[in-house]
Amino acid sequence: MSNTHEIRPGQSVELLKELHILTRDGKMNQDSRRKLKQVYHLFQFIEPLLQEVKTENGRLTLVDHGAGKSYLGFILYDLFFKALADDSHIFGIETREELVKTSRALADRLGFTGMSFLNLSVADSITSPALPETVDVVTALHACNTATDDAIRFALAKQARHIVLVPCCQAEVAAVLRKNKGQQLGSNPLTEIWRHPLHTREFGSQVTNVLRCLQLEAHGYQVSVTELVGWEHSMKNELIIAQYKNLPRRRPAQRLESVLASLGLEAMRERFFTAPAETNADA
Repeated sequence: MSNTHEIRPGQSVELLKELHILTRDGKMNQDSRRKLKQVYHLFQFIEPLLQEVKTENGRLTLVDHGAGKSYLGFILYDLFFKALADDSHIFGIETREELVKTSRALADRLGFTGMSFLNLSVADSITSPALPETVDVVTALHACNTATDDAIRFALAKQARHIVLVPCCQAEVAAVLRKNKGQQLGSNPLTEIWRHPLHTREFGSQVTNVLRCLQLEAHGYQVSVTELVGWEHSMKNELIIAQYKNLPRRRPAQRLESVLASLGLEAMRERFFTAPAETNADA
């Protein structure tokens, strides 16, 4: 039975087929319905941010890091960007060339002219002339391990107004916790929280996102953390949204230093302690 009534008016049926949300004959099964629910749930968080920038600037630029098959970028373009009568643009950044080529071909077929796909590393994307000097929104959906931190670094360098992250597979902090566990056990009873390997992995993941939030706050962002309802099948359902508000930076910067020191993570300082902009830095 067709369930196209669940699809929003004006959506590209061809795109939904390409993303396997609709079957080739335009129908929807239970798995497809779940995917569509996830898409709409994530979009409800992002749409107000896009609308705010559009209202204030008249146009907007969004960069999707670790884009993969550009699932998120295509959905955002279909639901929001394609109706805009301006030069708003989505850039998909991906290191795997074959995925970039596939996304370019799909955008051409769909007539999504306001989308570009770039085969770049994060470091190269920060300096690439193919991207504007500043961007409005940066997204990173299930960017694995340090790719989320790379997306944050890019967003800070590009002075992004809004940052939307769904982190994934944070292993780096857990590895440092594991390495320093022996010397920490004797001096810090809280080390019991990550003494067992399973707890090390889970605690490391949790701490990683806490550090990311403090890092963003230390750059003047207002940060909210919520859960993506409908993604219960995945443990990677944490959504971090940061909006630049030029907030006081000193206290979150101090807290970030304290957390790193307390957990024996000083070696991670460079990753999480990008120097904040001077504006309001001492407030």
